[in-house]
Formats: sequence, structure tokens, C-alpha cells
Amino acid sequence: MDGSIIFIVIAGIILFFVFLYFVPVNLWITAIFSGVKVGLFELVFMRIRKVPPRIIVESMITATKAGLEVTTNELETHYLAGGNVPTVIKALISADKANITLGFKQATAIDLAGRDVFEAVQISVNPKVITTPKVAAVAADGIQLIAIARVTVRANIQQLVGGAGEDTILARVGEGIVTSIGSANSHKNVLENPDKISKLVLQRGLDAGTAFEILSIDIADVDVGANIGAKLQTDQASADLKVAEAKAEERRAMAVAEEQEMKAKAQEARAKVIEAEAQVPQAIAESFRSGNLGVMDYYRMQNIQADTDMRESISGNDRGTSSGKKSSGGKKDKDE
Repeated sequence: MDGSIIFIVIAGIILFFVFLYFVPVNLWITAIFSGVKVGLFELVFMRIRKVPPRIIVESMITATKAGLEVTTNELETHYLAGGNVPTVIKALISADKANITLGFKQATAIDLAGRDVFEAVQISVNPKVITTPKVAAVAADGIQLIAIARVTVRANIQQLVGGAGEDTILARVGEGIVTSIGSANSHKNVLENPDKISKLVLQRGLDAGTAFEILSIDIADVDVGANIGAKLQTDQASADLKVAEAKAEERRAMAVAEEQEMKAKAQEARAKVIEAEAQVPQAIAESFRSGNLGVMDYYRMQNIQADTDMRESISGNDRGTSSGKKSSGGKKDKDE
């Protein structure tokens, strides 16, 4: 008997807590006293649809106290779509207090697009300053300048959905700085009036198609970098020198090849001369055998050749000596 009573008490307690879970009476009472019209069964259905009733009711209470007109169905739909209901309500209240036009559908669209709608409203009220990384550009005189800019932007609520973000702003500003410095005739002009860069960049309408409105672009720092023009000229001169050296080496190789070719031709001609000279003794011997040349004719020829060698030796020509040696050799062979 005692065990049955204990079981009934425990079962009653469990059922009570289950009832309180599915029927949040305390939350319903809080909503009623806060002026939010929400039914008790509606809260039960929220549990069944796996929507936290506390988030919806607290958001409804906050919106009602701020004078916003929203319904529980709209909040449930946004929650089931994966949105952040409290952030949307905070953004709507902040926009309403700042007299910024922002509807519930637009706020939920911004939130579902992955952007922080409350932060967007805050940036719209309090502009944000974005510092660009170092942007290097070269002026017309070849001097490199390194600039850093601070861009003051304000969120454009109407273009938050589908508009480009901060990276696009930074890229466009960097491109504008490079163009402005590159169009300057001298780097000194940029250093004297850096505000010209800001004016030229602002005239380009860099915030078109972005989620921000550019209020101002201020050049925070400009440093002088390397002399790119001189470096390029040095590299070009070095390249021209290498080309000239290559062409000179080509001409030298051609000259060496031509010289070797002429030496080969000279050797070939010398070989032909030696071959022709080798045929002279044979022709003389043939003349002796055929009777076309006599002994006295031969001696007379030898004397003439000896006189020629003597005259050449006196004049300092070595060819005569060599000819004499050949003639003596030929005579010795004949005597033998």
C-alpha cells in the first residue's frame, strides 16, 4: 500500500513537470501582464513545433514595449528559417530609435543572408573606420610610394542584401590610390598634397554596388620606397650588355671558324704544291730516258738553280736554301 502511494506521488510529480514543460504557464502569465496577446495552447504548439516559447515570448515582449508591430507567427517563421530572432528585434528597435527606415521583412532578409543586422544598424548610426593595408604605387618619375588610408564608411541598409563587403571597398580604394599616384608626374607632388589622392579616389564612386557608403578617405601615411625607375633602367642596361656580349661572342666564334677554314685551305694548297713538286724528279728522269733532256742541259739547269738560290739567300729569302737542298739531293741521287 505504501509502495503504491509513493509510486503515485512520483508519477504525479513527473506528470506535473511534463505539464509545465509543454504548458509554460509562468511564461504565459508573464506575457499576459506584459501586454502580449498569446494563447496558452499557442505556446504548447510552439513546443510541438520545436520552437522555444521563451525566445518568442521574450522577443514579443521587447518588441511590444518598444512599440513595434510584429506577430508570433512572423517570429516563429524566422526562427524556423534559421534566423536569430533576438538580434532582429534589437536591430529593429535600434533603427526605430535612430529614425532609420528598416522593416521586419528587410531585417529578417539581412539576417538570413548571413549579415549581422544589428551591427549593420550600429554602423549606419556610428560610421566605421577601415584602415587599408600598405598600398605601393610608382609615380611617373619612377619613385615608389607606400600609402596607408583610412576609409570612413556607413552601412547602406538598402544594399546589405547582395551588396559587396569590406574586402571590395579595400580593393577599390587600393586601386584608386595606385591610379592616383601613378598619374602624378613626380612623387614630390604627392608628398606635398596627399589630399589630392583622397579627392581623386572619392570622385570614382567606389561604393557603387557595395553594402557601404563611403563618407571620406583620408591618407594616414605616405612613405618613399625604392627607386623603381632606376632599378628598371639598370636591369635593362644589364640585359642589353648581355645581348651585346652574346652577339660579340657569336662574331668571334664566326671569325675563329673562318680562320680555321682558311688554314685548312692553305694546308690543302700546300699539299697540292708538295704533290706537284714530287712529280718534277719523275718528269726529269722520264726526259732522260726519252732523250728529251741531255746531261749538259741538266747541268745548265742546275747552275741556273744554284744562281737563283744564291741570289735568294743573299736577299734573305729562306726559300732559296730549301730549294738548293732539294736540288743537291736530286743531283746526288742522279750521280749515284
